Amino acid sequence: MSATVPMDPARPVTTHDLGAMKAARTPIVMLTAYDTSSARLVDEAGVDAILVGDSLGMVVLGHDSTLPVTMEDMVHHTRAVVRGTTHALVIADMPFMSFQVTPEDALRNAGRLMAEAGAHAVKLEGGRHMASTVARLVESGIPVMGHVGLTPQSVHQLGGYKVQGRETPVALALIEDCRALEDAGAFSIVLECIPTELAEMVSRELSIPTIGIGAGAGCDGQVQVFHDLLGLGGEFVPRHARRYADVGTVIRDAVAGYASDVRGGAFPSAEESTSMDTTVVAEVDRLRASSARAVGVVRADEA
Repeated sequence: MSATVPMDPARPVTTHDLGAMKAARTPIVMLTAYDTSSARLVDEAGVDAILVGDSLGMVVLGHDSTLPVTMEDMVHHTRAVVRGTTHALVIADMPFMSFQVTPEDALRNAGRLMAEAGAHAVKLEGGRHMASTVARLVESGIPVMGHVGLTPQSVHQLGGYKVQGRETPVALALIEDCRALEDAGAFSIVLECIPTELAEMVSRELSIPTIGIGAGAGCDGQVQVFHDLLGLGGEFVPRHARRYADVGTVIRDAVAGYASDVRGGAFPSAEESTSMDTTVVAEVDRLRASSARAVGVVRADEA
């Protein structure tokens, strides 16, 4: 792929724009965000799409998987991201059990993410078995991004966070999953933790964009987790991530400096405080003294 100029920042990105970017061989840039301040920074940096991922369960809420994330969590965080975004396409993850039971449940919950939270599209995990659900959402006017390969909501079924598609039957099944999602009307598919060669095959075969995370450089775009990119997730860095800044250390050092200044009396200084006119101070002191004397007289009388 050849690097080209990003999308026009003067107007919002649409799902159709992502398709046009694939056709023009313009790499698509997607990053997660979970609140207004991070969304604003990501949007101002010029990304094409923001994913409000259910990964917030791990990097924001402190869970050990994405499974505990609820619809209320996703609506809350998606609203916050939308408020900080003017350019990027905002895609909201559908959390565990919000779409798996029936297509009607999926439609209801996807509708909440669009109507209540302001998302521009939703993402859901699963291949052929979710195609009818994807079709139901698309028929109702809801843009859907698919997600295959390592699907974190199925982590226990998969036996952990492992690369998927290394064996022939699994690779062939994954390709069929992608075809089924495209046929169902998905506008894009996330390929997570699959071999580079397999991701390249899928990306060539599909007319819709593929967005890779741990799937090599042959995808039509890439997505990463905000916290991994900036060093906010502790010492562990997933193999598929690249740390572009160590913001975690910057924040920790800044907070330690603040704590030291407060304990040592160096903060706040006169420049960071507000003063009264000396005549007002004197008047307040005089009135307080008079009031205290009057109270003293009253109490003496009461005694």
